[in-house]
Amino acid sequence: MKTPEKDPHTEVETTGHSWDGIEELNTPLPRWWLWTFYATIIWGLIYIAAYPALPFFGSTSNGFLGWSARSSLEADLQQHKDRHASLNNTLVDAELSNLQTGQELRQYALARGAAVFTANCSQCHGAGAGGTVGYPNLLDNDWLWGGSLESITYIINHGIRNTSDPDAQFSEMPAFGEFLEEDDITSLTQFVTQLAQAKTKELNIDENTLFVENCSGCHGQNATGNESLGAPDLTDAIWLYGADSDSVEKTITDGRFGVMPAWGQRLSEADLRAVSIYVHALGGGE
Repeated sequence: MKTPEKDPHTEVETTGHSWDGIEELNTPLPRWWLWTFYATIIWGLIYIAAYPALPFFGSTSNGFLGWSARSSLEADLQQHKDRHASLNNTLVDAELSNLQTGQELRQYALARGAAVFTANCSQCHGAGAGGTVGYPNLLDNDWLWGGSLESITYIINHGIRNTSDPDAQFSEMPAFGEFLEEDDITSLTQFVTQLAQAKTKELNIDENTLFVENCSGCHGQNATGNESLGAPDLTDAIWLYGADSDSVEKTITDGRFGVMPAWGQRLSEADLRAVSIYVHALGGGE
């Protein structure tokens, strides 16, 4: 360290630091930079006072402008609702089965229904509505409780086997493992797994006593299912819980009891109708 002195070439005072004879100049910052820095400090103080910024134990400072992100979002949502209010009212009052392809109202319902499906239904049925084990595929034409627009609307509205809506569709497959012998369950499993295969027509369902006494009451004498009971068709290749022997045996042994919420308790009437139209239009609606 040396005593600061002025550099003879620039007339700028040095810092007193010297490395191998090279001295560091104490060059002052440009005035414009300093004034810009001071202005940003002043701007920051004004911003803190104007908007919510300072954290407290239970909240933040409100700011003298009274603005908040929540109120701004609520205003945007209300503006969106007001903009589509007339379409929503028309959708609620419309006869859904009369909406024709190409109509503005139907196009709006499909777009709105897609958004409702993504937010509420895709978690179980998949983003593409293809379903997974235990959650039905909505793209095919295999419907447990009926695939008409009216049936789909009812199911979405009231749900299936839930305890929150007394009008929910309800049925229960018994756990046959509680009263059938293990050999009988194995035999029944082998028979059911063959129903959907190419040689199904060679099987005489009426002669299978186990099936007639335990299964035909719900699945029908021809094993083609019963939509009023939500009993699946056992003669096709569509299986909700798997078609392999282990899955079928588990289904017969333990029973199945899938639950769907009553979305009519959570969605507006417009959203309920829109998502019903969207699901029906996916390709599998009857």
